[in-house]
Amino acid sequence: MKLMRFGPPGKERPGLLDEEGVLRDLSAVVPDIGPAQLSDAALARLRRLKPASLPAIRGRPRRGCPVAGIGKFIAIGLNYADHAAEAGLPIPREPVIFTKAISCIQGAHDDVMLPKGSKKTDWEAELGVVIGKTARHVTQKDALSHVAGYCVVNDVSEREFQIERGGTWDKGKGCDTFGPIGPWLVTRDEIPDPQRLFIWLDVNGERMQTGNTRTMIFPVAKLVSYVSQFMTLNPGDVITTGTPPGVGMGRRDAQGQPAPRYLKKGDVMTLSIQGLGEQRQRIVPFRG
Repeated sequence: MKLMRFGPPGKERPGLLDEEGVLRDLSAVVPDIGPAQLSDAALARLRRLKPASLPAIRGRPRRGCPVAGIGKFIAIGLNYADHAAEAGLPIPREPVIFTKAISCIQGAHDDVMLPKGSKKTDWEAELGVVIGKTARHVTQKDALSHVAGYCVVNDVSEREFQIERGGTWDKGKGCDTFGPIGPWLVTRDEIPDPQRLFIWLDVNGERMQTGNTRTMIFPVAKLVSYVSQFMTLNPGDVITTGTPPGVGMGRRDAQGQPAPRYLKKGDVMTLSIQGLGEQRQRIVPFRG
């Protein structure tokens, strides 16, 4: 299934995208797409519905974040060897964990706002993993059974805040609008192998990132198991799993010299992951 939430910010309604690409209203069936709707049993009940019996939504309503009530937004750094190389950093021996602020979460097509004083805002197309069942010290073998589904995440990052301002990465990762998620949540049964998904990102129509989840250093099952050693993962929590090469910070010129490129007002990011839909965000200046 492809589950989504649509409507104005703060007033989203639950929906389902049917096989013909028609958005169907789930409001009469469930109050929202949140932690209570992400268990295997709850998803099985939704799967038994006949989409044609649900009201069709006309027009093109805003796509909100497909999951309500996200408790934790956990991110994994340097999870592709070629991205670590372009960042000039060693391949990690264990997963690098940081957090993105819950307040940065937004819909897949909402504008991304440059932070006040930003000089180095960058893009990162990533596979997002949504937890459906409480995970605490789970084994790698059992880890994927705790996943409700997958989604596209743009881990927007302000590199000066992240790297040059001291302390942890978090301060460059959680700025307002820096967490587009969606456009929908694709349930686990539709993605039998999360390590075979093609990823790309364009800026103003120019291809910047091209990758595949098969080149992750630590696969999804390892990440869910690993993170669950240090914190309880609850239904609705999101793990974003790292980005392939091609970020603005790592760009080089024809001679191989560093030539970073960062986002500016008016730029448009478009990104997608195979089977999970497409995002599109316009860059806007800071609004106080």
